[in-house]
Amino acid sequence: MSIEQITARICAFRDARDWMQFHSPKELAIAITAEAGELLQHFVWQQPGQIEQRVKDKMPELKDEMADVAILLFELAHNLGVDLGQAMLDKLERNETRYPVAKARGSNAKYNEL
Repeated sequence: MSIEQITARICAFRDARDWMQFHSPKELAIAITAEAGELLQHFVWQQPGQIEQRVKDKMPELKDEMADVAILLFELAHNLGVDLGQAMLDKLERNETRYPVAKARGSNAKYNEL
């Protein structure tokens, strides 16, 4: 399914429940942050050597949290009139300029530190 088709299904789910009244940009941004926090919670206090096993053990829960973040993000983009697919492509293009392979390969430095 395309981003647009998934977004239409998200909006149909929301509208069938008359929830648009609760989904202002501020509320959706807060909810995205809360759901991202729930995703992060799976990794709190985990040491690097524990992460791989944690991911295997918690994959269903991780998928649910990632889906929650994405659902809210897709709706926010729709409500604000943002073509999320194009916004992502535009950002990737900017990142390709900011992080040229010759300078960024194997480095975790921020673009202004390369």
